[in-house]
Amino acid sequence: MNNQPEKPQRQRGQRTDQQFTVSEPAELMAFLLAKLPHKNRNNIKSLLSNKQILVEGKVYTQFNHPLQSGQIVTVAANRAPQTTQYRGLTLLYEDAYLIIINKQAGLLSMATDKERDRTAYSILSDYTKKENPRNKIFIIHRLDRETSGVMMFAKSEKVQRLMQESWNATTKQRTYVALVEGVPEPPRGTITSYLRESKALIVYSSQNPDNGQLSVTNYNVLKASADYALLELELETGRKNQIRVHMQDLGHPVVGDAKYGATTDPIGRLGLHAETLSFEHPITGELMRFDAPIPKVFLRVF
Repeated sequence: MNNQPEKPQRQRGQRTDQQFTVSEPAELMAFLLAKLPHKNRNNIKSLLSNKQILVEGKVYTQFNHPLQSGQIVTVAANRAPQTTQYRGLTLLYEDAYLIIINKQAGLLSMATDKERDRTAYSILSDYTKKENPRNKIFIIHRLDRETSGVMMFAKSEKVQRLMQESWNATTKQRTYVALVEGVPEPPRGTITSYLRESKALIVYSSQNPDNGQLSVTNYNVLKASADYALLELELETGRKNQIRVHMQDLGHPVVGDAKYGATTDPIGRLGLHAETLSFEHPITGELMRFDAPIPKVFLRVF
């Protein structure tokens, strides 16, 4: 562990985050003790428990987490904000412009003509109106009812429009995890097709450019058993039901997704979860990143 100049610190209010580059493999505690000589083990354990230590932008709380050469470790100046729990969703972040949530499976993103149930939209609308009855929220993107994970709302039409109009340019990462039937071969690849939705609300896939919108999904097998695989999916486009249709194209439908070819339901829900959303803030330009942990029920299959 050398003491070469580190990356410039990023301003956050009056305090600054610190960033360090890992020069050789080490455990997180040992690395932090070397880089922060003014702090002792208890100080560092407090930083970990307050979720102020990030590796490659992801929070880690385990003091013995292994580091690899080239990784960036960030010591955040401020502790992570407390998350607020509601029935069906957890509030991950809020500022004057945006609200970010972790939506649970089974909760509608917003009401439909047929269903006016309790929705993520209605819960957040009630929440913001408690502060001021004139407050409104605006949906930026949707998750299927049975899909869980990170979802974003705007607090004004202007911010909604800015995010939607610049979505492809300003969204830096959209990572999903999917539990699928069987194990894809090869274990890493890209699915490209053109998607269109029928009047019956079923999305069809085609290789004809005149027959739908270009849709690109990159997949990588994280875990596998004889019957199932856990995939990490990076979206280059964000079409309705894109992952579900592309997994059917691959011959490995998402578990619990009878609509798109699944014959098993080992976890009692659709095996799809929006794990990571990273984007440029539409007003401040700051790079934002939010993670929703993989549901434990996905991992029990293995």
